[in-house]
Amino acid sequence: MQQVRYFLALSSTLNFTRAAEECHVTQPALTRAIKNLEDELGGELIRRERRHSHLTELGRRMLPLLQQCYDAASSAKSLAKAVKSSDVAPLKVAISNSINIALLISPFSELFRAYPGVHLKISRGAPMIVVEALKSGDAELAIAGPLGQAWDRICTWPLFDEEIELVVNSEHPLGRRNEADVALSQLVGEPILSRVDWETSEDLSRFLRANGFAHEAAHEVETDHDLLALLEANAGVGFVSMTAPRSPNVRRLKLRDIDISRTVAVYGVAGRQRSPVATTLLNLLRATDWSPFGVREPAR
Repeated sequence: MQQVRYFLALSSTLNFTRAAEECHVTQPALTRAIKNLEDELGGELIRRERRHSHLTELGRRMLPLLQQCYDAASSAKSLAKAVKSSDVAPLKVAISNSINIALLISPFSELFRAYPGVHLKISRGAPMIVVEALKSGDAELAIAGPLGQAWDRICTWPLFDEEIELVVNSEHPLGRRNEADVALSQLVGEPILSRVDWETSEDLSRFLRANGFAHEAAHEVETDHDLLALLEANAGVGFVSMTAPRSPNVRRLKLRDIDISRTVAVYGVAGRQRSPVATTLLNLLRATDWSPFGVREPAR
C-alpha cells in the first residue's frame, strides 16, 4: 500500500521530487518503490522525462483501480480503529417475519442515542431461521413470537402478550357488518389465507379444531404485508397479530368464540457473552412500555 500511495502522489504531480516531498520520503526511496510496483504489475507505469514525465498506457489504466484499492484500504483501517475505540459498535439482530419493526422505533432510538456509532445488521426470517441465527452467532439477540423448545440454550425474556385478530377486506360481507366481532360459524366456506412458518400457526389451528372449525388454506404467504396485499384483492380472510401493520382497506374483527393470543419475546443464548451494545438493547426492550400498542403485560 505504500507503493500504491507513492504512485498516486506521482501520478498527481508527475514529478519524482515533489511526490517524494508529499510522501515525506527521499526521492531514491520513492523511485525504488515505484520500480517495485512496476515489477509487480509487469510494466512501466510512468515515463521518466526530466520535464515531461507522463503516465504510460498501463499507468493510466491502473490509476483508477489503484486509487480504489487505496481508498478501500484506508476505509478499512479507519473502521478497524473506530471499532477498537468503540466509536463503532456492531450489533446483529434477527427479527421474525411476524414482527412489525415499527414496534421497535422507540428502543432503537434510545440505542442510537447511547451508541451513536452503532452498526445494526438486521436479518429477517421464519422462526427456524431466527433460531439458526442465534445458534451460529449470526445474531446476538432475536425478537420473535413463541419459538417453543427449538434449542435448549435459548434464553427468553417475554415483552408483551397480544391478541390474534381476524382480518377481512372492508368490502367483504363480514367487513360491511356493524358488529366488531364474528362467530366461527360465519367463516364456514370462506377461503382462509395461511401464514407459512408463523409462530402462532399451530396454536391457531389447534384452537380452531378444538372449536369444531376445520379449514383448508386457500392461499399461503410468508409475511403480514403479503397477507394484507391479498386481502386488498379480496382473496379471502386471514389472521394477524394485534400489532401487525394496518391497511385502510382492511378491517380487523374479534373472534367471538375463542381467545387466541401470543407472547412476543426477545431471545439470547445462555452462556454466550453479549456485547455492551447488545446488553443495552436487551435492557431497553425489557423496559419499554408496550401498552400504547394495545397489548398486555406478559404473564410472569
